[in-house]
Amino acid sequence: MRVDTGTGTGMALHWSCSEILRTPLMRRTAFMVLVLMVLPVAGAPGWSAVRPKHPAKAAVPQASSDSPSKNDSLTKKHRKALKKAERARRHATARKKPGIAVLRVNLPRTRVPLPPPLRGSYASLERQNLRAEEVDGLERIEDEDDLADRIARKVLVPVPASGALAVNGELPENHRYCRPWTARFLSDLSRVHGALFHKPLVVTSAVRPVDYQKQLMETNGNATAAEGEIVSPHVTGATIDIAKQGLTRQEMSWMRARLLALEKAGKIDVEEEFQQACFHITVYKSYLPAEPAGSGKPKRRVPVPPAQMAARGR
Repeated sequence: MRVDTGTGTGMALHWSCSEILRTPLMRRTAFMVLVLMVLPVAGAPGWSAVRPKHPAKAAVPQASSDSPSKNDSLTKKHRKALKKAERARRHATARKKPGIAVLRVNLPRTRVPLPPPLRGSYASLERQNLRAEEVDGLERIEDEDDLADRIARKVLVPVPASGALAVNGELPENHRYCRPWTARFLSDLSRVHGALFHKPLVVTSAVRPVDYQKQLMETNGNATAAEGEIVSPHVTGATIDIAKQGLTRQEMSWMRARLLALEKAGKIDVEEEFQQACFHITVYKSYLPAEPAGSGKPKRRVPVPPAQMAARGR
């Protein structure tokens, strides 16, 4: 160290560091000066001796007990910051793993269009009566005795109830019958429906004698006439009703498409009722597949008496 005296003599004083710290007093004085120089820097705002490696996980300053709401808000912010950092870490780890691709696709939700209702008409009712009487040769079942007789002769067969086809419990036992081709139609329809939707169809009505149809007309304004040229086809036993209640949108779409295809093929006539919420279906005898030629029962050979055989040999 050099100090100029400021005089014209140009004299200077030289002290070395070792000369200054030679005595204990001078060493203590130098140490105190260094401490006083460091303390203002350490007390400066924002200064920290150890900085955390992860800013998101830094300690949150504790608020005083006089302000619990501020303390809660700081805690929530801290938790959100930790969750955000954890999500970012997982996402980065997933991207680094080979064979794992993170792909988000928003698929539009499409709704299957529902076919229009199968509405009936008076022309359809006329056709059902005409085909039942003139083509299929069906007679009207007059009363309960007539019904019992046809059941005994197996002209009418039971509705084929199964795990795929149920019958409404309110339907009388002796009214749970129909024509054989109608029963075949119910078996086919319910089997395919059950395989697709794993639930049964429900038959709500089948054969109705004429006298029962008259009683129904007194309580149900939607019931068709029981007498005259145009009557309800239920009196022939070829018609059944299937409930719409409980069917999903997909089931309704499937039912309408399948029944419409059979109607266009001339196998059935269908009318969708809304007051009773059912499919009113008349099944024609042509629904049964035609028997191939020569498939009939072989004729029984009648034995010829010996005397007649001897006479032929003469």
